[in-house]
Amino acid sequence: MKQCIVVTLFLLMLSLIGCAPSVPEDQRFESLAKNYIEQLLRQNPELATALGDHRFDTRLNGYSLQAVEESRKLTVAYLDSLQSVRKEGLNTVNRIDYDILIDNLRYGLFQIDTLKDHEWNPLSYNFGGAIYALLARDFAPLKERLLSLKERMKSIPAVLAAAKANLRNPPRIHTETAILQNGGTLGLIQGELNMFLDQVPELKAEFAPVRSEAVKAIEEYGAWLNDELLPRSNGDFRIGEQKYRRKLRFALESDLTKEEILASGEKDLKEAQEAMYQTALPFYKSFFPRSTDQKVLSDRKKVVTAVLDKLAEAHPTNATIVEKAREALKSATDFVHERNLVTVPTDPIKIIVMPEFQRGVAVAYCDPPGPLEKNGETFFSISPTPEDWSRERVESFFREYNDYMLQNLTIHEGVPGHFLQLAHGNMFQAPTMVRAVFFSGTFVEGWATYAEQLMVEQGYGGPELKMQQLKMRLRLIINAIIDQKIHTAGMTQQEAMDLMMREGFQEEGEAAGKWRRACLTSTQLSTYYVGNIEINNLRRAYEQSKGGTVDLRTMHDAMIAHGSPAPKFVKSAMGL
Repeated sequence: MKQCIVVTLFLLMLSLIGCAPSVPEDQRFESLAKNYIEQLLRQNPELATALGDHRFDTRLNGYSLQAVEESRKLTVAYLDSLQSVRKEGLNTVNRIDYDILIDNLRYGLFQIDTLKDHEWNPLSYNFGGAIYALLARDFAPLKERLLSLKERMKSIPAVLAAAKANLRNPPRIHTETAILQNGGTLGLIQGELNMFLDQVPELKAEFAPVRSEAVKAIEEYGAWLNDELLPRSNGDFRIGEQKYRRKLRFALESDLTKEEILASGEKDLKEAQEAMYQTALPFYKSFFPRSTDQKVLSDRKKVVTAVLDKLAEAHPTNATIVEKAREALKSATDFVHERNLVTVPTDPIKIIVMPEFQRGVAVAYCDPPGPLEKNGETFFSISPTPEDWSRERVESFFREYNDYMLQNLTIHEGVPGHFLQLAHGNMFQAPTMVRAVFFSGTFVEGWATYAEQLMVEQGYGGPELKMQQLKMRLRLIINAIIDQKIHTAGMTQQEAMDLMMREGFQEEGEAAGKWRRACLTSTQLSTYYVGNIEINNLRRAYEQSKGGTVDLRTMHDAMIAHGSPAPKFVKSAMGL
């Protein structure tokens, strides 16, 4: 005891003369990261809910200009604080997390100061997901979740008031999509909520006034979107060369420039088209045995188009697509087990129809539980065709998402794609929550597109699936090309549609939807192609380190064992 007192007094004396031993760099970084994330979650309760931290489920994010300024102050403060940490003094895990955190803080500042979504993008005021998140997963008894929901709904009028105050001159396509999503949110609160309240009828009376005020605010906001914002929505959805280049660097967390991505994409487009022709040729000869004219057989686009058209005859409908997706998921999962390609998690996955408030951007998505959620389900969500589509457009859509393409989509979203990778990622343990909060779309989408490639490489689905996987490869390459050309080179809708339909063999409905998505989301469409490049580079580096012979399961488990950081960080973590 006496010795401890002496040591303590000695340290105190050293501190008084400025000679106290410095706090280890790992400890300093971990403390800063922990404090930042705690404040971030308090400022962003919707993010906390998504991650599985339910302390703030009664609140929505702040959407006012004051809330934006508070977010900026937090970002700047921790950027300054982190500059004092010596990165070279950190262990491997913390060094990676330091880079991830710094990059995301800088990205956050860029979004607030330069992109300024809060001023022009009505989609940034879509709180439907924050309402749905309290209903979709059974993380707590329904009554408890509904009481949180009731409190959260009290913030809806303030969110919509902030939107009206902040939005100035949005692009028309963003406002049109916001109108669609606002109607979906209204349907969720006005209609779908009933099935949950029916299970806890004693809450109906206290819910009524809050619900009434929320519905009123949403309806008034919908009228405002239609009558006031839409007529003055004349902003340009193209973000321009300078903003795009900076955003691309942040969004991809890759060292590839837009010029390098374009050059690589144009080269790979030709190679994928040739591979598709070689795969299609035996099909064509089988489907059309009388067509022996060498001139016809050498017409690559004609051969590929004819084969795709024939394969597309087997396709789902709105009534059958969910059940067919379930069957495809089981088949793919069984194959991965049989070939021992990667460890398959036992977490549950549920295929559902996409909620209306989330429609209008993508045809499908994987919605995993947050890394802090316990016993959470993953939702593989599929969007049916909109009710106002013509019969011809619906037919075109399902020819695009035919039975074979649906198998490929299920691989991408399910096993061994997003569901599997994100389940592994949620198991990653680190001293900080940096990788739980910030994940790389480049790695996540890169893995999912690599999963498609892997399954075909292993023989799954035969040449029919290979045709669709190659078509999807054309799509991811073209995604990256149109992404930058639309936002920096003035590519028109017709030019984009021609590239997608003539060079990528896409149906009109798919191409039209992708045009809309490219307008709504700059840089996101590039994550697929760049991610695919970098995941394949990661595999090659691993194979070289092992002398060329590898166990696929061991390699793949190692690749997805580090959360979901950018591929360059995974490469570093694997010692490659």
